[in-house]
Amino acid sequence: MALLTRTAGPVPGRPGVRDTHRPPAPRLRHLGPNWYATVMGTAIVASAGAALPLDAAALPGARAVWVALWALSALALATVLAARAGHWLRHRDRARADLLDPAVAPFHGCLAMALLAVGSATLTVGRAVLGERAALAVDAVLFGAGTVTGLLVAVGIPYLMVVGHRTELADASPVWLLPAVTPMVSAAVGPALVPYLPAGQGRAALLLGCYALFGLSLLATLVLLPLVLARLLAYGPLPLALTPVLFLVLGPLGQSTTAVARIAEAAPGAVGGPYPAALAGFAVVYGVPVMGFALLWLALAGALVVRAVRRGMRFTMTWWAFTFPVGTCVTGAAELARHTGVTALTWLSAGLFALLATAWAVAGWGTVRGVLSGALPAAPRAPVPAKARTR
Repeated sequence: MALLTRTAGPVPGRPGVRDTHRPPAPRLRHLGPNWYATVMGTAIVASAGAALPLDAAALPGARAVWVALWALSALALATVLAARAGHWLRHRDRARADLLDPAVAPFHGCLAMALLAVGSATLTVGRAVLGERAALAVDAVLFGAGTVTGLLVAVGIPYLMVVGHRTELADASPVWLLPAVTPMVSAAVGPALVPYLPAGQGRAALLLGCYALFGLSLLATLVLLPLVLARLLAYGPLPLALTPVLFLVLGPLGQSTTAVARIAEAAPGAVGGPYPAALAGFAVVYGVPVMGFALLWLALAGALVVRAVRRGMRFTMTWWAFTFPVGTCVTGAAELARHTGVTALTWLSAGLFALLATAWAVAGWGTVRGVLSGALPAAPRAPVPAKARTR
């Protein structure tokens, strides 16, 4: 019976002889926090699709697709949560090593964003199945858990990077933005809960709390983003396998545009005086230029991805960076279209959604194929030196 639980392999020093007593490599050991990106990327397709400012008649059957994707994201969240719990229970040394690895630690922010993304999709899409009351309860729980987790990550990961990690400018990566962007996701999805609170202090507190989370994340992003750009200019393109993470820069840009617009929409029922009009004006004054920069970065990152593909870039889990950040730009453009009435922004959101759907299909197929073949989860590879330009 023991032989049934072991894998054959070559015996060192004895060519042609296979060892049937070597235990299999534990795949769960290599399941890192980046796997929550599969949840985020799936949930945002459902939410972004539902947010498109298009006539429902133009997308027949779309509502059923969004519901199916929401259900898939909820199932993926439960699966990854269980797998990550097993990872911490059975491979605590690996889990602690991930926290101390500056290249992996920022991905712990993906847990909070996965909770928030599924919660938001539950209220906007899943209530067609669960009913509004149950969907609201699920969203409230996931919003609370995701926000608390996100704040802990936003403080804890930078703390570890200051006192425990040793990094240089050459190590700077868009991955560093992940802990900083988690509060922005809360700021973007929290306003949907404002109308469900009793009028008065509760609504005002939640609305202004979301605004504070917006400011927290925005200022942290403004500190980190110059480091990312400086690293690219000083040391050249990222290693091929890491090139997709350039799309992570779109996350705080699209999500902040979405956040200010949704805060403005919820303001009239939460705060009085001149503030609702001021917030509505700020949503456009802030959102339009930021969306412009997001499109500039999308073009730059896309060109670098094409370059990497031509040089042999193959599928890895970093390809999920093509999904959630682009999804936030879809919702940001959709919100701007509603606030301004500009048709060009409606078509921009539709075009970005087409890019999102394509990216999700490619990343999803690559992940399913990798899991079925046994190639995923993969053991981490040795880091590629990043201090010299790659030609």
